Amino acid sequence: MLGIEYLAQNNYITKSLILWRKEVCKMSEKRQDYISWDEYFMGVAVLSGMRSKDPSTQVGACIVSSDNKILSMGYNGLPSGCSDDEFPWSREGDPLDNKYIYTAHSELNAILNYRGGSLEGAKMYVSLFPCNECAKAIIQAGIKDVVYAIDKYADTPSVVASKRMFDASRVKYTKYINSGRQITIDL
Repeated sequence: MLGIEYLAQNNYITKSLILWRKEVCKMSEKRQDYISWDEYFMGVAVLSGMRSKDPSTQVGACIVSSDNKILSMGYNGLPSGCSDDEFPWSREGDPLDNKYIYTAHSELNAILNYRGGSLEGAKMYVSLFPCNECAKAIIQAGIKDVVYAIDKYADTPSVVASKRMFDASRVKYTKYINSGRQITIDL
């Protein structure tokens, strides 16, 4: 196939056509500073966590398909129908008066919020490494990749158990590499 420059040199097309083509190509160059898929999905997970009413811990999760489509999101909070004003948010005290017995974690909420078919082979982005209970739900749902931002409880029995179960069931878990990019959203 003959190049456009060759055709112009041999008077097959005019030089103005070459200039026009170069200008069109220049106009169609894509921007280079767009966010990566990992930045995008972790950003959605963090933004989802901002919906949590928990005063001490806000965790978000985002589940995506293998072709980079968002399937579901979730954050830590009370089950539907339970008023955020009528249940406790304390971390201490009587077990019936603290949040742990009532709240659902972001990962479980994202799995339960999904209204499609199977989550088999999906990837989950989560702002905090999953506990053992969420790890069970992730494995059972068929999610095969977990990308986490923070592993603050790495040495706790719950997270050690999560990693052991993920390893046994071949669920890959990867630390999110923070790009350091600041993204501001004005609403």
